[in-house]
Amino acid sequence: MIDGIEVVDFHTHAGRWEAVGMVASAAEMVRVMDRAGIDRACTFDIFHPEGTAGNDAVLSLAARYRDRFVPFAYVSPLVSEGMVTELERLVEGGAGDRGDIRCRGIKVYPPYTPYPLDHDAWAPVLEFAAAHGLPVLTHTGQEETCQPRLLAEVAPRYPGATFVAGHAGNTAEYRRQAIDAARSCPNVYVETCSSYRSPGVIEELVEGAGSERVLFGSDMPLLDPRVQIGKIVAADIEAGDKRRILGENARRLLGL
Repeated sequence: MIDGIEVVDFHTHAGRWEAVGMVASAAEMVRVMDRAGIDRACTFDIFHPEGTAGNDAVLSLAARYRDRFVPFAYVSPLVSEGMVTELERLVEGGAGDRGDIRCRGIKVYPPYTPYPLDHDAWAPVLEFAAAHGLPVLTHTGQEETCQPRLLAEVAPRYPGATFVAGHAGNTAEYRRQAIDAARSCPNVYVETCSSYRSPGVIEELVEGAGSERVLFGSDMPLLDPRVQIGKIVAADIEAGDKRRILGENARRLLGL
C-alpha cells in the first residue's frame, strides 16, 4: 500500500520533552520515517510558550531536510500581541537565511490556555488561516478547551481555513463528536494518531467522516509511527481509502 504513494504524516513534534522521554533528534526521526515508509512529516514545536524559539527550530529542521519536513507555525493567545506578526513572518516572509522556507499550516494547543477554541482570543489566528487558506491542526479530546464539538461552532465562521481534529477526539465519546463535526462542516477533517485505539477505529472514521476527510498522523516521536501507520495499512477499508488517508488528502490540503 505504501509503494507508489507519497505518505504524509500530518502530526509530528519537533523539540524536546524530557519528562516523557521525547528526546529524538531530527536524524533519528528521519531514520524512523524511512523504516515506517513515511516520505514527509508536518512538524511543529509546542514546547516554547512564546512560540518564536520553537518556530525557528522548526524552520531550521525544514531547511536541513527540505524534502522530508513540512513546517507548521505554532502560536498562542497567551502571547497575543505578537501572534499575527509571528504568523506573517512564518507564512508570508520566511525568516532570515531561511527566507525560502514557509510554514504551510498552523498548530494550536488550547489545553495550554484558558480559552476554548471558539473563544474570541483565537479569532486573529483563525482569521489569518482563513485569509491564507491554511489548515489549522488542533489538539482535540476530553479537555473543555478543545472538545471536537467546538469545531462545528468555529469552522463555519472561517470557511477559508481547514480545521483538523488532532487525534480525532481520542476516545469514543469525543471521536463521535469529531465525526459529527466533519459530517456537518466541509472544512473539518479528522486525524488518526492516538494511544487510545482499538481495532475498528479507522473503519469508524472512514464510515463516519468519509476517507476524503481522514488524515494519517503518528504523533512521532511521542508515539511510534510504525504502529500508527500499521493501523491504516491493516484496516478493513478499500485501497483507495488508504491512499487518500496516507497521503493524497494531505497533499491536496498542503498544496504539495
